[in-house]
Amino acid sequence: MAERYSGRNRRNDYGGNDRYYERRAGDGETRRRAAADDRPMRVRVTAKNFLRIGETKVRLGAFDYQFLLITLILVAFGLVMLYSASSSRAYAAQDGDSMYFVKRQIFFGLGLGVPLMIAFMSIDYHFLAKFSGLFYGVGIFLLILVLVPGVGTTAGGATRWIFGFQPSEFMKFATIIMVAWYLDTYKEYIGKFGKGFLPCLAILAVVAFLLMLEPHFSATILIVFTGMLMMFAAGAKISHFAVLSVPAILGGIALVIKSPYRLQRIVAFADPFADKQGSGWQIVQSLYAMGSGGVFGVGFGQSRQKYMSLPEPHNDFIFSVLAEELGWVGVIIVIALFVCLVVRGIKIAQKAPDKLGMLIVVGCIGLIGVQALINIGVVSASFPVTGMPLPFFSYGGSALAVTLAEIGMILNVSRQERVL
Repeated sequence: MAERYSGRNRRNDYGGNDRYYERRAGDGETRRRAAADDRPMRVRVTAKNFLRIGETKVRLGAFDYQFLLITLILVAFGLVMLYSASSSRAYAAQDGDSMYFVKRQIFFGLGLGVPLMIAFMSIDYHFLAKFSGLFYGVGIFLLILVLVPGVGTTAGGATRWIFGFQPSEFMKFATIIMVAWYLDTYKEYIGKFGKGFLPCLAILAVVAFLLMLEPHFSATILIVFTGMLMMFAAGAKISHFAVLSVPAILGGIALVIKSPYRLQRIVAFADPFADKQGSGWQIVQSLYAMGSGGVFGVGFGQSRQKYMSLPEPHNDFIFSVLAEELGWVGVIIVIALFVCLVVRGIKIAQKAPDKLGMLIVVGCIGLIGVQALINIGVVSASFPVTGMPLPFFSYGGSALAVTLAEIGMILNVSRQERVL
């Protein structure tokens, strides 16, 4: 009696896919027995598809649903809090349209970010890495273009926008892909200072130089720190970072001394109540908001500090509004969500099939995690004030779109799991 694989996939009673094998009878007796059973013989195959990347055996499966679920919760939570933090100002400034900022966040952030997330989740990251130089080159071009008089838009003493889009947000994503590609391609040189460490550092230095011309100090810190985190994960020596730390500290001190407003922020960080009507205004109002929330908060939409007291309540200081309205319970929930997102991202990086995938995940989840850490640290007076938005919560369509693109890259890697 011979067997032939039918090549068809059908849904079984449990909702999974079964592979069917049909028996072809070789004699009349077996033919009659086969006719007595209306159902074909079926064998359920539970193993997933496998492939090899170099010497590594990789299991291809679905993306990490837990990571995606945490992301969706953060996005939904962020939109709700954005409405609460921005509705009063939007109503006053936009002719009674209290949903103005939320609608723009949905249209520009989700409208662009969700397709980007799906695209980067679906296209193999090995293929995307081949265009790392193109991503990086486009990002550098946009950073130069924003500095051209008449092209870039200036607000608050900084030129960071081109028709409402921040090139620095795209540069975050492009730098991660470029650094990951470099560290994977030249992995045998990463332990050498001249051949591996310095060239990778040069990739970050070019971006940092252009960002400081805007100026955009917070984005510079974030990109450089994320890049160095990726270098450490790739195997760079601690001694190389130690050598670099001396000029980095001296350069940071020089930047602070050279810029009066940065020096004022450092002084205000040491004692914000010494000049609470001046340089300490932002952090003092933030602390008032967080302190008045108590354990359970004053209630959703009931924040008082957001009414012309708290600066940027829908942007950099949205976490202060959250703490005032939802209290420490809301604060703990949000921090727990970010911790779960980072931990899940680390697990995805550990199971990545190769160094390229691992570095992409480390860069993307590191960028999101560090950004959240700095923002929460700033509003709680743990760090000096800097313009660092809170991922998924702060208003900014380009920032949300790029963050979702980074989420898509992490989900992309999660589909390819290394088999130990």
